[in-house]
Amino acid sequence: MSKANNFQRIRELNYLQKAVLAAAVLERMLPNYELFSEATEFGDASTLRSALNVCWEKILLPKSKISLEKQVEKIEPNVPELNDYPMFGTYPAIDAATALLGLIHGLMAKDEHEFVSVAKISQATVARYVELLIESEGLEPENKLVREHPYMQYEIEVLGELIEFVENMGRISSDSVKALKQQAIADGQTNIGIAI
Repeated sequence: MSKANNFQRIRELNYLQKAVLAAAVLERMLPNYELFSEATEFGDASTLRSALNVCWEKILLPKSKISLEKQVEKIEPNVPELNDYPMFGTYPAIDAATALLGLIHGLMAKDEHEFVSVAKISQATVARYVELLIESEGLEPENKLVREHPYMQYEIEVLGELIEFVENMGRISSDSVKALKQQAIADGQTNIGIAI
């Protein structure tokens, strides 16, 4: 599945499908933040977890009186600064928080581009991780090496499977969302291969 193909398929989804896909991708990213938070004692992973749960609820019950603005206020102080934590784990943590803020802004502004960005951020997290692995082998992390790396291929494959799941989901209900969440974490690992 080529990268362009996946993003083209995402663009063809309707608003709600894009929203649930973005939330499903975040289910694979959030544990990276939890791990970073445990390791550094920075941030409150439960704040992000609860914000993602609120997003799922808002997608299922668009007319609910949930304040997404409040979620943004809660998340922002939990985004780590790279200067404070100069280690690799900071990147996936920042990416997870940024993608979550993107999902929330997308829901607030009804902006589908934000939902597409979540999948792009996830892929960028994997690309950064793969570059690190390639460099650790003493090689130059060229685009082709990154693209063909098993982790990147796997990320593209999982995204393709999630898109397919969403395409065939039918009506978005609490049952279909529950099944989508299960699908997102079925392999038991985050987007960079850390066990959930």
